[in-house]
Amino acid sequence: MREKIEKVLDEIKPGLQADGGDIELVDVSDAGKVTVRLQGACHGCAMSALTLQMVVERMIKEEVPEVKEVVAV
Repeated sequence: MREKIEKVLDEIKPGLQADGGDIELVDVSDAGKVTVRLQGACHGCAMSALTLQMVVERMIKEEVPEVKEVVAV
C-alpha cells in the first residue's frame, strides 16, 4: 500500500513544487490512516487544508481504496 501511495504523491508533487511547496509521506497505518507532511510554501498556507482534502486525500483514495483518512503533521 505504501508504494501505491508514494506513486500518487509523485503525481501530486510537481503541482505543489510549482507553487514553492512539497509533500512528504510520513506514515501509513494498518487501519488506513495516511500521515503526510506539507513542506515549503505549503506548510502554514491558508489553503493547505483545502489542498490536503480536495487534492491529496481525493487522489490517494481513488488509487488506494484501503485508505480511510489522510492527515498532515
